Amino acid sequence: MTAPASTPATGSSAEPFDPARHLPDDLLARIHDRAAVVDRENRFVTDDLADLRRAGYLDILVPEPDGGVRFTGTKIFTTLSPAFTRLGVLGLDTTSPDAPCIVHAFLDGDDPGIHRDEHWDVLGIRGTYSRTTRLAGARARPERVLRRLPPGPSMDPYVFGIFASFELLLASVYLGLAERTLELGVAAAHSRRSKRTGQPLADDPAIRWRVAEAGLQLDGVRPQLAALACDVDRDAPHGARWFTLLSGAKMRATQVTRGVVEEMMHVCGGAAFDNRSEMARLYREVLAGLFHPSNDESAHATAATALLGPIGG
Repeated sequence: MTAPASTPATGSSAEPFDPARHLPDDLLARIHDRAAVVDRENRFVTDDLADLRRAGYLDILVPEPDGGVRFTGTKIFTTLSPAFTRLGVLGLDTTSPDAPCIVHAFLDGDDPGIHRDEHWDVLGIRGTYSRTTRLAGARARPERVLRRLPPGPSMDPYVFGIFASFELLLASVYLGLAERTLELGVAAAHSRRSKRTGQPLADDPAIRWRVAEAGLQLDGVRPQLAALACDVDRDAPHGARWFTLLSGAKMRATQVTRGVVEEMMHVCGGAAFDNRSEMARLYREVLAGLFHPSNDESAHATAATALLGPIGG
């Protein structure tokens, strides 16, 4: 059995999502036309939600009488898509007495409502086969519905456990990628020679600066990840700051890794541009950090809310 793939998905009903009916062009046009007014007046999107509700878009997740839930939606980058046996999903319930609430559940991988796209031809992380997964009324059995929580940040142990583990493990993967590119850069600096002086590039001041800069940047990431991992283990009392600390750690790890990879591309020279080289592959892999949550926009929004409070609050 493969490990569960923990994947956010949009919510659902037994009826498949129909873009022409649930999100018709005239509805999207109205939302677009109102966007400037909503922004200028700093008000909530009440009219947009009303339109979406009338179109049935907000009723795509509907609980079943026995406590089960059916999900419809599209999840891109579903890791191990051909092989997963469980799929963790979440969706917005707008119809139950306790609505609105976020429903967290697990689906069986062989559910007839789960459809895996065959297309997979991406820039990086090619070996993960993270194909798009489409849910069309995929059913979570009652015993697999784990949480019903209010929308927004939550310190619920289930939600926090997934978020903390994911952010720290993902940041560690990118840290490892950066360390490997630094190893390749150091090796290239010793093996390559300057056409001008005939000396090893490891003696060239510009190359030494690039290698040193990469090492110094990594030295700032390692201790923070180690400290946060220890804080998770000991249940440190960070409270609501946990989300800023964890999302910020992941964001910084991926940013630093991209910088380190670029520096080492300079050090390794033109050979690294060959698509068959390990450096080229690592350069492509690191770009996935732009999309893995928490991305830069999400991390900054989390930090802004923690420091300034919610918009309009």
